[in-house]
Amino acid sequence: MTELHHSAHELLSRLDGFRVDIDAARERADIILERPGFNIITMPQRDQLRAVFEALDEDPRVRVIVLRAVGEHFSSGGDIRGFLEASPEHVSRLAWNIAAPARCSKPVIAANRGYCFGVGFEISLACDFRIASETALYALPEQKLGQIPGSGGSARLQKMVGVGRTKDIVMRSRRIPGRQAYDWGVVVDCVADAELEAATDALAEELRAFSPLAQRTAKKLLNDTEDAPLSIAIELEGHCYSRLRSSEDFREGVEAFHAKRTPRFTGR
Repeated sequence: MTELHHSAHELLSRLDGFRVDIDAARERADIILERPGFNIITMPQRDQLRAVFEALDEDPRVRVIVLRAVGEHFSSGGDIRGFLEASPEHVSRLAWNIAAPARCSKPVIAANRGYCFGVGFEISLACDFRIASETALYALPEQKLGQIPGSGGSARLQKMVGVGRTKDIVMRSRRIPGRQAYDWGVVVDCVADAELEAATDALAEELRAFSPLAQRTAKKLLNDTEDAPLSIAIELEGHCYSRLRSSEDFREGVEAFHAKRTPRFTGR
């Protein structure tokens, strides 16, 4: 287990159902769901996942974060009994915790195979990129329990695929195969099961080759303008562009382009 530093030391002292590996040479951190069977995500685990994303966001060794799982299933969802035992106050924080990948300023990749249900699907939707294996099945099955998704799943999905398809998934508890998720634009790639790790590695390496400052700026701009009118989105894009023009990374990118060499970005 790689040592992490965060204000919530007690939360991170003993991780529940997952581990964190940091490869400083590749500037990458992997959050690995590891609860044998179906990688069920418990209530305490949600708090810890939030804290881990916040800690990695502050870690200078890390440029890219990968969320993946051990075994044939990413996650079959949450601990059902935990919902009945949790206080209303705790339950009200579910969406905030699971939105941690979206709030993180660094690019986050979710690698999905097998079951990706409930909160497993919701936390994947909060990531920037999703890569599915052909074994992946996505679902929000809460209707079968007399409930609805409570961690942002239906809201995020509706932005991606529209209200009609979201109703089809949520109100019928439909399972969507990885290939269909790719066709609908939910995932950026769907690969053979044996190729999932290689495809994830390739995307992580591609992302870390860019300027960290430009990556952070692009992610925040796109998140902040998702619901903005076009005129406001264009105005904010212009301000961000102007700010990056004075960065060392932009100067390095221009000089490297003209010198026909690989740029050496520093994030400044």
